[in-house]
Amino acid sequence: MSSQEEILRDGRFSCVARDPRFWEMPEKERKIKIDKRFRAMFHDKKFKLKYTVDKRGRPVNYTSTENLRKFYALSESDTDLSENESKEHTEKKKKKKKAKPKAEADS
Repeated sequence: MSSQEEILRDGRFSCVARDPRFWEMPEKERKIKIDKRFRAMFHDKKFKLKYTVDKRGRPVNYTSTENLRKFYALSESDTDLSENESKEHTEKKKKKKKAKPKAEADS
């Protein structure tokens, strides 16, 4: 088998290396920007599905949230907000869990 460099040196395929149609797309352009209205889809349970088998029947262990992170990116101004919101979201869950035993003790 030939290496990639040898293939590109071949006269028949030399135009491929110079043609921008065949260049790899930068990640900044590859991902679609999501604004703050839709940032809940990254941590909301309604958008999360757990897959056990891929489309060809092979066993896998990933969730749809990983796919969302692969194809979508928060807009730059919203990334700081989403990090703070996710921290607040986890803190609220912890507070709710702590508050439930106290409510049961009072009853």
